[in-house]
Amino acid sequence: MDKPTIGGQAVVEGVMFQDKEHMVTAIRRNNEEIEYFEMQRPQKEWVAKLKKVPVLRGNVAIIESSIYGMKHLEFATDRYERDPEDDANIAQEKQEANTAKIVLSTIIVGILSFLLGKFLFTLIPVFVAEVFSGIVSSHFGQVLLETVFKLVLLLGYIYVISMTPMIKRLFQYHGAEHKVINTFESDRELTIDNVQEYSRLHYRCGSSFILFTVLVGFAVYMFVPVDPLYVRVLNRIALIPVVIGLSFEFLQLTNKLRNIPVLKWLGIPGLLLQYLTTKQPDNSQVDVAIHSFNQLVRRG
Repeated sequence: MDKPTIGGQAVVEGVMFQDKEHMVTAIRRNNEEIEYFEMQRPQKEWVAKLKKVPVLRGNVAIIESSIYGMKHLEFATDRYERDPEDDANIAQEKQEANTAKIVLSTIIVGILSFLLGKFLFTLIPVFVAEVFSGIVSSHFGQVLLETVFKLVLLLGYIYVISMTPMIKRLFQYHGAEHKVINTFESDRELTIDNVQEYSRLHYRCGSSFILFTVLVGFAVYMFVPVDPLYVRVLNRIALIPVVIGLSFEFLQLTNKLRNIPVLKWLGIPGLLLQYLTTKQPDNSQVDVAIHSFNQLVRRG
């Protein structure tokens, strides 16, 4: 019998795991107790149909993950460094907050995050590569330069933020998430000692997906013009859903091929990036991840 596909993500001082029907987050409070947040994944028939369409399903998965994942991130950040005895105040603050204001704030944050990400990792490399068009004028050379600048931005950004204490701990929980999934997929009991034996890297990781958008983008951009500049900018924006969709398919493919000796190397670039986006977790962090996973299993 095939094992269910379980994914997850790190949150502030905790880990979220999800299957097709449920999502569970476990966080460690500052009194060392573990607290849970659970929700059922809404089952919408039209969404299920879209998730069966190659390329399109990748975009649907990203949007769905962002919407639902935000609720778990909010749960964790609301309780970060706050005493559990203060939980009544957290609830009161939410009641006093205007619903329209919350919705508007969420929309603004989402738009700003989207624009920042796209301008940094999609458009800025275009303009930088254009600066060197007098030296490197060929179509291939321009797309290659753009891809190199994009990689430098990506790796540099991840490296810089990983040096902050809070993000470092987030990346440790990311590593704990992967270790638990690897242990589960290896049919081992989820104990701290067993989990710590496994790799903090995983083929299905979103970090790999981000890298694949750069590499897949390189291939896709070879088939569209780079001149004039405004056409290049417009086609980069228009092709974002295509690149996301193809990258998702490639990520799924590398996961399916990871046990085939030669083809497993297709996923190596993504795994290498995870040396930046994950850190070795301590036992207490692994313990939180195990609690989150076990709670998800109990819900199933």
